Amino acid sequence: MNATTLNARPSEPMVHLVDDEAPVRDALTFLFQSHGLAVRAYASGPEFLGAADEAPLAGCILLDVRMEPMSGLLVHDALVARGSGVPVLFLTGHGDIPMAVEALKKGAFDFIEKPSGDAALVERVTRALAVDAARQAADSKDEETAARLASLSDREREVMQRVAAGKLNKVIADELCISVRTVEVHRARVFGKLGVRSAAEVATLLARGR
Repeated sequence: MNATTLNARPSEPMVHLVDDEAPVRDALTFLFQSHGLAVRAYASGPEFLGAADEAPLAGCILLDVRMEPMSGLLVHDALVARGSGVPVLFLTGHGDIPMAVEALKKGAFDFIEKPSGDAALVERVTRALAVDAARQAADSKDEETAARLASLSDREREVMQRVAAGKLNKVIADELCISVRTVEVHRARVFGKLGVRSAAEVATLLARGR
C-alpha cells in the first residue's frame, strides 16, 4: 500500500492528500508536517477511496484535479455519493472557472489554483480542519442526545413531551390519568436522564433530537 501516515493516530484528524505525482506529495507532506499537521498521502483516487471505505475519515481532503486513472473531480463525485461530510479542497494548475463552479456546487470546500503560496495553502487547509472538527463535535453531540432520549421509558417520554410543551404538572396528570406526584417523579427522572434543569432545556434537547 502506497499511503503513508505521518505523526498521526488512526483516529486523528488529518490532511488526506491525493496526488499522482510523487514530488508534489512529498513537498506538500513536508509543508503540512512542518506546520504540525498530520498528513496521509495517496498516489491515486482509487487508493484513497479504498482507504476511505476501511474507516471513517476526519480532517480534510486535498485533491489534485488532473490525476490518473481517476480525476479529482470523479473522486469528489464518489465521496458525495457516499455521503461524506469531510471538507474537500481542490488543488490544480489547470483549473478554470466552470470547473471551479461545478466543484463548489457539489459541495467542495475550496478550489485552489497552483501555484499557491505556502502560507495561504496552509491557512485554507487549517480552516477546513477547523470546520470538520466542528462537524465532528456536532455529530457527537447529536449521538449523545439520541442516546439520552432512547433511555427514556414510554411514560417518561409522554411526560417529557408535555413538559417541553410548557404544560403544568397538574395538566399533565389529568391528561395521562396519573397523580401529580407521579408526574413529579417522572419529570425528575426525565431531567436526570437528559441532564437538564428546566422545561426550556427539555424543549431544546427534544428539538435537537429530532
